[in-house]
Amino acid sequence: MDAPLPSATARQALYREMSPLNLTPLWEVLHALVPPQPASPCVPAHWKYEEVRPYLKRAGEIITAEEAVRRVLILENPALRGQSAVTQSLYAGLQLILPGEVAPSHRHTQSALRFIVEGTGAYTAVDGERTTMHPGDFIITPSWTWHDHGNEVEEPVVWLDGLDIPMIRFFDAGFAENGAARSQSLTRPEGSSFARYGHNMAPVRGDAPFGATSPIFSYPYERSREALHQLERCAPLDAWDGYKLRYINPLTGGTPMPTLQPFLQRLPAGFDGQGWRQTDGAVYSVVEGAGTATIEGPKGTLRFDFQARDHFVVPSWQTLRLQSTAGCVLFSFTDRPVQQALGIHKEERLA
Repeated sequence: MDAPLPSATARQALYREMSPLNLTPLWEVLHALVPPQPASPCVPAHWKYEEVRPYLKRAGEIITAEEAVRRVLILENPALRGQSAVTQSLYAGLQLILPGEVAPSHRHTQSALRFIVEGTGAYTAVDGERTTMHPGDFIITPSWTWHDHGNEVEEPVVWLDGLDIPMIRFFDAGFAENGAARSQSLTRPEGSSFARYGHNMAPVRGDAPFGATSPIFSYPYERSREALHQLERCAPLDAWDGYKLRYINPLTGGTPMPTLQPFLQRLPAGFDGQGWRQTDGAVYSVVEGAGTATIEGPKGTLRFDFQARDHFVVPSWQTLRLQSTAGCVLFSFTDRPVQQALGIHKEERLA
């Protein structure tokens, strides 16, 4: 075997001798730090609700909502096990609350969204106002607001939790505080926020109650679904998205949350979409109907045949193609607001 070239020997000596000073050569890792295209370690994953639901039921049998603080099964990306993350910036989980239970009041710097998957009649309370949950409702818990959940009906209720936990963890900015009372005191009747801000109008005086977050913390599915229905009647079909709308902050027209952007879309019967990719990884919750998600990434192509209440994740810069024979409605959320604020968001629609 040939002896190492003097230059190679000198390099290794340099690396070895400077290592105690916590120095490392950029040229050895530059290709990984600044790759030619995004290279997420995350992989696509599909959680079938019919397979997940029995484990939610068992969790309800072994621990109460109050003991757990939040009884949630985390949807972990298979490539990020142990990190409580569905992508490197997003957290997702399915939360169960049983009849008669209260998930006690607390607050935290992380922003949270709830998307109701199963059951009707439980509630969430945010800063003194309650909203009743119905399947398909999108509900916001703004950063550092007191919130609790309760179930006063006779059926279990399950919702998707989406949070920016990995992002906040990256910045070492996570804080939480438990409330002194099991449930917070109500100071406003249900619907107050919507009455003030939900009709393309706003109070003459007073600032946004939740800062950069939407003053409406509950977006009922009945209204959102009607908007999609009207769009389907009067707008041309998009070859990639079908009919897709983004939820907004009515005061600004921008994203309803500073770190998370939720969407709702309708794939009509017979939809055979074209492929597209984006730098913001997306978490999907299937609201109605069934279809197929085909995801092409560096490790090959995966096909997920999904149905109502299923969930799946599409990592950054992996090509997604959606199809539906009978038609479906999909809710999704991403970290797009942060990427747009940093000027790094990119999307590519493939012909």
